[in-house]
Parts: sequence; structure tokens; C-alpha cells
Amino acid sequence: MPRHFVFTLLAALGLTGAVHAAPPPKAVDIDPARYAGKWYEIASLPTPLQRRCVGDATVEYTVAPQGGLHINNRCRTKNGDIAAMSGLALPREGAAGAQYRAEFLQPAPDYWIIGLDSEYRWAVVGGPDHKTLWILSRTPQLPADQFEQARQAARAQGYALDELRYTPQH
Repeated sequence: MPRHFVFTLLAALGLTGAVHAAPPPKAVDIDPARYAGKWYEIASLPTPLQRRCVGDATVEYTVAPQGGLHINNRCRTKNGDIAAMSGLALPREGAAGAQYRAEFLQPAPDYWIIGLDSEYRWAVVGGPDHKTLWILSRTPQLPADQFEQARQAARAQGYALDELRYTPQH
């Protein structure tokens, strides 16, 4: 069988090893003053920095100059200590919606708000590579219907949720 025929057949079947990545998510518009405040992590696709966290993860935002956000992350570790990390997220120049770069981490990852309840009860934050995701709530527990709305917002933006880790809040 000619080689070009085999390659054509494999390509037609989608078996050439090409990865069909989801398109980048779309960031939503936010009112930074309304978004500011304390949020509880309900679930996440955790980053390596979060692997030591076992629960009680929160993030507190305050509005920074030039449209940025000060971010203060906290969580409880296995031995009961509180781990904290703070820094500045700056808006991406010319970006549509709430697209930030977490300047306090190196390399500075993208940090986009991709879903937001109209009453600011929950938010979905993720990276454009679809590898990081956080579902946040203004309260330690998110009602099931609202949690499902947040999950649907993430799924609609191309995030796979089979590895979603739920975050205990006490």
C-alpha cells in the first residue's frame, strides 16, 4: 500500500497525532470594585503551587492602580499551617474582558476571569491554555444549582472537568 495513501487515511481518521486544542476562552467584563473582596475556592484544577493545600483556600482581591488587582491567596496545609502568597495581577494591554497576568509568579501566568454570576455570587477563573481553573464563591459553600452553572460556564469555554478537585471549606 503506498505510503501517501496510509498517511491520507490516517489524517482522514484524525489519527496523525495532531492535537485539536480548544480555542482560547473568552474573558468576561467585570466591575473591579464589585469583584474585590474575599472569595472561597470551591473547586480547582490545581497548580503545582497548590498541591500542598488541603482545604480552606481563599483569595482576596483589592483594586490596584491601572486596573490591576492585588491578590492574597491563603490555604490550609496538611499539618494545619496556613500558606499564603500575595502579589499583583496586571491587566493585559489591549485585551478584551478581565484578562490579567499574575506578575508575582515567574514566569507570570495568565489569569482570566471567564465566568461570573450576574450577582457576583460565583466566578470562574482560568488560564487560556485550559490547564488551570478555579471555581470561586462568595460563601464557603456554593448551592448545587449555582455550582452547576459555574461548571457549565467552564465547560462551555472548553475546560475538561474530569480532574476537577473539590476544596473542603470549614
